[in-house]
Amino acid sequence: MNADVVCHTLEFCKQDAGRPLCHLYPPPKVAWELTLKKARHIVGKSQTLKYPRSNSSICSLPFLAKICQEIKSAIKKSVPFKDSDSDKYSVFPTLRGYHWRGRDCNDHSKTAYPGRRPDNWDAHQDSNCNGIWGIDPKDGIPYEKKFCEGSQPRGIILLGDSAGAHFHIAPEWITALQISLNSFLNLPTAVSNELDWPQFSGITGFLDSTSGIKEDSIYLRLRKRNHCNHRDYQNISKNGASSQNLEKFIESLSRNQLLDYPAIVIYAMIGNDVCNGKMDPVPGMTTPEKLYSKVMETLKYLNSHLPNGSHVIFYGLADGAFLWDHLHNRYHPLGQLNKDVTYAQLYSFLSCLQLSPCQGWMSANKTLRALTSERAELLSRTLKTVATREKFTNFNLFYLDFAFQEITEEWQRRGGQPWQLIEPIDGFHPNEVASILLAEHFWKKVQLQWPEVLGKENPFNSQIEQVFGDQGGH
Repeated sequence: MNADVVCHTLEFCKQDAGRPLCHLYPPPKVAWELTLKKARHIVGKSQTLKYPRSNSSICSLPFLAKICQEIKSAIKKSVPFKDSDSDKYSVFPTLRGYHWRGRDCNDHSKTAYPGRRPDNWDAHQDSNCNGIWGIDPKDGIPYEKKFCEGSQPRGIILLGDSAGAHFHIAPEWITALQISLNSFLNLPTAVSNELDWPQFSGITGFLDSTSGIKEDSIYLRLRKRNHCNHRDYQNISKNGASSQNLEKFIESLSRNQLLDYPAIVIYAMIGNDVCNGKMDPVPGMTTPEKLYSKVMETLKYLNSHLPNGSHVIFYGLADGAFLWDHLHNRYHPLGQLNKDVTYAQLYSFLSCLQLSPCQGWMSANKTLRALTSERAELLSRTLKTVATREKFTNFNLFYLDFAFQEITEEWQRRGGQPWQLIEPIDGFHPNEVASILLAEHFWKKVQLQWPEVLGKENPFNSQIEQVFGDQGGH
């Protein structure tokens, strides 16, 4: 009995009438129906199986019902679940808390949150959560005024999809040779972050990389450049997000035009406008006209919410042809033990179940892959045109290509292989290394072409460190 038999027996996998049988592993040698019958008999007689699947969702299990409710509410609104003062910032890490946006320093005051201009130069309390407050006893000048005035502080905000949120399924959860009692210690955190790990992402990550790569996220680079930017990050990303559904959660963005500092907004919908799981994905792809219309709506929304002096940067779409080219004949973690499942087989299994995150690129059909890349290129050109032609009062608009080819070459120069830049379990998302290399590429490009976006270096950084240490951490 292999994993396919188990999956169908427990009804996590099902075969709809008139649909082919979806299987990941080679079928059992004995007839399928007979094997399935035998497996169901075993389950039926089991003394230990307390919760048969029986078509109910995992959230109907009594011990998961409450957390499921909390997660659903946080996911839907994309705002922190635990937020006493409703300022969209939290002292709790997951459920859209400070893993996603800077930690609140006073969850009982709506007027204290990361990114705001200081109230009375923070002489008596920290109103912008950057850890700099109080008065220098030597001269009576507030520290915030002394160290931050004129230093052009700014925040970083990402409007993104699952790649920007850093979607990641840990290989040790499902790789036979790696599973141990410790494998699942991080599962509750992962589940309450929607299987995303924004705290390690290339744009808003603030924790040390787990991949051993030494470069920093864009947020950490901005913080290093000017310590007054401490905690001013927001990762407004959602699994499955695209230009067409951003309007459903863009209101979770927090910026007050009058009270807050300007922000750098990165718009990075890099795949879902061409990716869907339909057998024929082409009709479901966003057209250039639809993209233009929704992007203009987004820009108008940003213009009415961002403080003057902000910047918006479009990222072009990725070219996912890379996936098949570098992965199709490699073994997936589920097949590494017995050398029996390649990525090509995984892609076809997901496609059969109609669960593929991207039928267009995760497919053996070369013509379809080329069509998907063509559409992605067309949509990138549309974004580039908008960035060139349109002007807004509160921000400048720029466009950058999604430079996966360049970071692949950089990774190869460091002795790596292209396939090592993709999430091993889903065989689709850029992994942490790719995300950090993209951040480095972004930083160099912006520094060269539009240095005004990043603001200047703060000459008082070392003094801030002397007085405030790590500024309260993250």
